[in-house]
Parts: sequence; C-alpha cells; structure tokens
Amino acid sequence: MGMTRKFVVTVAATALAGAAGVGVAQAATTSHSSAATGVKVSSCRPANHTAKITPDASSAGHRHYRVTLTAAPGTESCKLAGSPTGVKFYNHGSLDGVTAKSYGGQSTAVTLSPGHPVHFDIQVPSSTKGASANEVSFTLRTPGGGTIPGESSANGSLSVDAGTQIGAMQAGA
Repeated sequence: MGMTRKFVVTVAATALAGAAGVGVAQAATTSHSSAATGVKVSSCRPANHTAKITPDASSAGHRHYRVTLTAAPGTESCKLAGSPTGVKFYNHGSLDGVTAKSYGGQSTAVTLSPGHPVHFDIQVPSSTKGASANEVSFTLRTPGGGTIPGESSANGSLSVDAGTQIGAMQAGA
C-alpha cells in the first residue's frame, strides 16, 4: 500500500472513530514524528539518533574515546543506563576481534532527547598501539537492565586492544 493511501486510510479511520466516539490506536510511521497522527518515536531507537566517536583526554595508562549520541529533532525523550552491550569494533567493514567489558556504575539513568545528548567512554590500555577501527556497533540499555531493540553504531577513528572497557552512559556531550 502506498504512503498516500496509508495516510488516507488512517485519516478516514480516525475521522470515523472520532464521529463514533471511539479511540483509535495509531502506529508510528518511519519518520521521527507525524503531524497527521501526533505520534512521536523514542530517541533511543537506533534509527532516531546519531552517534559519533571523538578522542577524549587520556588518563594514566589509558586512551579514551567519547561516543556521543544525539537525538533526532521531534523525537520523544527516553532513559538509558549502564554501559552499552554487544559492542563490536570494525575497521572499514571488517570486524576486529577485540571484546570489551563494561566498567563503572551501571544503575544511573540519563535522558536522551533532542538538544540533550548523552555519551559513554571507550577506555583502551595505552601500553600497545592497538588495532585501528572506524566504527563501533552496540546495543543500548534501559534502567533496570533491559535493552533497546536494534543495534546502534558510531563512526570515528580509534584504536582498540585487549583490555578495552566501555563506560556507563553519562549526560551531556
């Protein structure tokens, strides 16, 4: 069914239900929000935010990279907590064999919404050069230990190695 036809059917169903005094459940569209339905989608869904990797200040014995998530305009705010899971590092499409574990407090919730980015840290031992990477994929976690469906990804240059750790979500860029 074409997009125009779906819109017409939805509007017609809404008008009929409104005339009959009955509520209609409205499905979210693939856009971030729909003026026709007034439905907003969650900023936490992978299609509704962007993520970028940038170098961060080093600490004793470690290189750090910041992964900043920015919500798309018009999306609904959502809560995240803990370190992302299922983290995979890629270099030009090839999977690096580095496995990362989480570190830091895992229970503090942060809110991702338009104009309010969040970030997490990738901490890599600086004792070796490491393997080059330019993309990271990961699954976001909710407060209480659930996960957000789908896989998010971030782009930017970094190097990873054995002992790489992923920090918990924090507010701000």
